[in-house]
Amino acid sequence: MIEHEMQYHIQCKPGDVGRYVLLPGDPGRCESIAELFDDHHFVGQNREYRVYTGTLLGEKVSVCSTGIGGPSAAIAMEELTAIGADTFVRVGTCGGIDIEVQSGDIVVATGAIRFEHTSLEYAPIEFPSVSDFDRALGYRTHMGVVQCKDSFYGQHSPARMPVSYELLQKWEAWKRLGVKASEMESAALFVVAAALKVRCGSCFHVVWNQEREAAGLDQKESHDTSAAVKVGVEAVKRLIMRDRAG
Repeated sequence: MIEHEMQYHIQCKPGDVGRYVLLPGDPGRCESIAELFDDHHFVGQNREYRVYTGTLLGEKVSVCSTGIGGPSAAIAMEELTAIGADTFVRVGTCGGIDIEVQSGDIVVATGAIRFEHTSLEYAPIEFPSVSDFDRALGYRTHMGVVQCKDSFYGQHSPARMPVSYELLQKWEAWKRLGVKASEMESAALFVVAAALKVRCGSCFHVVWNQEREAAGLDQKESHDTSAAVKVGVEAVKRLIMRDRAG
């Protein structure tokens, strides 16, 4: 592949982003995240990648959306790393699996089930997908393993899929193992981070829990991601302070 100063997908070059980067999926969330920085400016957008850069505690930081799923998230991490980033915090949404996980809660991933395929092009399946750090900052928070998949509707409508026998059996296994939630990016990001020798963690806002619905438990669908974003931003601040302290 021809080497370019400008990264092919994110359309950024060295100097455009900070060492610390927040990674939401939705480009529409980037500006509201950047507004939590001490200052910020719009860098640019190409495809699903929207980038803002600013400062936190005097340190240059950025936010870059990744779109949905492992392939586009891996591209973002590869290209951001190529221009100087080395610490990533994924902030996004998830669906609960563990019955105790309610809509509106925060889930911090300590590891991720590699029920996706992007990570297989970086490491054999025996290699674990684990986070580099965790944070719980005063919100109702669950810390543990999350499940990552490539198909949103494979999770939500498994019975109609031709491979329903596998989807339903494995979902039951995730439940029995106490998996907290399901999402689509962390497994790839954690493994890519290990391959690139950079740091990555994830925190999520719980939109819904289909297991609570199936059990007839009350819940309200929640789309306000502000608490999860604040957890992610605070995690970056703590990492900045820890790195300065050596």
